[in-house]
Amino acid sequence: MADVRVSAASLRTAATGIFVACGVSEEDARLVADSLVQADLWGHQSHGVLRVGWYADRLRAGVMQSSTKTEVVAGLGAVATIDGHDGIGQVVTARAAEEALDRAAQHGVGVVSVRNSNHFGTAAYFTRMAPPRGCIAILTTNSSPAMAPWGGRGKLVGSNPWSIAAPIGGGKQMVLDIANTAVARGKIYLARNQGSEIPDGWAVASDGTPTRDPATALLGTVLPMAGHKGYGISVMVDVLSGVLGGSGFGSGVSGPYQAERPGRSGHLYLALDIAAFSPVAEFEDRMNALVAELKSGSREGADPVRYPGELEDLAEERNLRDGVLLPERTVADLRRVGEELGVEVLA
Repeated sequence: MADVRVSAASLRTAATGIFVACGVSEEDARLVADSLVQADLWGHQSHGVLRVGWYADRLRAGVMQSSTKTEVVAGLGAVATIDGHDGIGQVVTARAAEEALDRAAQHGVGVVSVRNSNHFGTAAYFTRMAPPRGCIAILTTNSSPAMAPWGGRGKLVGSNPWSIAAPIGGGKQMVLDIANTAVARGKIYLARNQGSEIPDGWAVASDGTPTRDPATALLGTVLPMAGHKGYGISVMVDVLSGVLGGSGFGSGVSGPYQAERPGRSGHLYLALDIAAFSPVAEFEDRMNALVAELKSGSREGADPVRYPGELEDLAEERNLRDGVLLPERTVADLRRVGEELGVEVLA
């Protein structure tokens, strides 16, 4: 299939229109659309507009509420628990981030646990909210089962991503956003849309044999990163994200591509006010020293060493200039969903 180059502005308009047609408020629809398009700009199409149709299906099925009503159900000083009441994951998480950052401004740290939420796209979209406010953010989330427990079989453990973002200075950030599987399951869906094989080591078929076919992989299980280490980290992220706050965990969490039942996803957002630890300027000086040391390890004749998050910033600059290159199937899916909802998409 041929790829199609589309501007970020056109993608935002298309996704926003689809979500509004599903009953989402204009403000919330813009937030969700922006989070997905931002993933495409960063070069992570597995979490981009590829997911619009899945979200629309969940909204139309009623397992994800079009009107997101969050409620603080517990709170003590720096700590709070928010119930998302099956609202849209991006909207719930943005409100949790604001709550955590506000509490960090008062107490030096803000910790917000979220229950009964949904898939929220890229975790970095929300951790990146913290550095402009002088904070470091850590965000964890659980997800629907994708891999087998180490030494076992069957989909019982989610990829359970997590992200950390810290300011470097000059408006730049160091950002890590990873899943604990060898690859995010969305990248397998992207490979399917591209009509390409997946690399060895990403997934196994339902009978446990290695596969390079994305359709077969989606029926099987994704492999953990770093063997038993990825499995162990994923389980502990589920403890922080789901068990701690009273949300779903393990097989009790449903994914964005499932329109049969509520997501019950849980998150944990931790904000650290840098000024409570040391002067912000001194922190940024040390961060810049760390970046310089990392880059000093660049090999002659090779691409320079990049700090976490730098590749995404470079990709965003390129994709804003040239447009996002999407698989034809992804664009066709957007148009199909728009047509079903009576919305003209990417005309």
